[in-house]
Amino acid sequence: MRYILVLLFAISVLSCKEKAQEDGRLNVVTTTSMITDLVKNIGGDHINLQGLMGAGVDPHLYKASAGDVTKLSGADVIFYNGLHLEGKLVEVFEKMNASQVTQIPLGESLDKATLIGSNYFASNYDPHVWFNISYFNQFARKVEATLSRKDPKNAENYKNNTERYIAKLADLEIQVKAKIETLPKEKRILVTAHDAFNYFGKSYGFEVVGLQGLSTATEAGVKDVQRLSQFIIDNELKAIFVESSVPRRTIEALQAAVQSKGHKVVIGGSLYSDALGNTGTVEGTYIGMFTYNVNTIVNGLQ
Repeated sequence: MRYILVLLFAISVLSCKEKAQEDGRLNVVTTTSMITDLVKNIGGDHINLQGLMGAGVDPHLYKASAGDVTKLSGADVIFYNGLHLEGKLVEVFEKMNASQVTQIPLGESLDKATLIGSNYFASNYDPHVWFNISYFNQFARKVEATLSRKDPKNAENYKNNTERYIAKLADLEIQVKAKIETLPKEKRILVTAHDAFNYFGKSYGFEVVGLQGLSTATEAGVKDVQRLSQFIIDNELKAIFVESSVPRRTIEALQAAVQSKGHKVVIGGSLYSDALGNTGTVEGTYIGMFTYNVNTIVNGLQ
């Protein structure tokens, strides 16, 4: 498979680069749906944007298809999360280092001293940084700077779009904090399918416990289920949460284990963790996703 991808990439570079910017716009490719939404807000109609991952797609497990290689090789700029979130795409990116494609791993530009470390993840950092709104602000600035450098004639448009979007992120922060303040501090314990919400917890005072580790490539075992079921009982939790990009069966097994011990716990809703909702819905945007998640968490734990 490795050699096939390399061959496809080599062929695609020759064919796609001839078509690059044929309409005068930058060809931009993104990986996760969160980054796609961000770049769409900043680039607007001045770029040709293609996102690789749609709703419900798990970036930890995502593998590049032949079509993805074609998109990547025809790009002027590629924006991706980095921090090993898109682990199975790393090899494809590495093969592109000698090409003329500008690669921007947004997470790698963050101050590592502020990131949450992990002994269980390849990068030694939790990659789910989009759940810290201030980090997403930094992503926006990085996208603006990159697009402006590659396409200086539209730099003013990129700047204006960025300022508008950052203002929306500021409003989001205010709304999120106001909603969370309605939940007593002792109830701020969030149990989910995997450890995607640690930055959220750090920002808003939640204790976050995931059944699986930081990457969904790891499997939750019987001991994990038993350990967490006892934690739920000890803390008298009323609700636990599934995730849109992780199979429900993991949390349903946890719920069954808790109930077998005589404690009732409900599934408080499905959260968006590694992907946004469907395109065209409110949850299909970063701001809509964040708002939905906070409302679901607070209402479920009340």
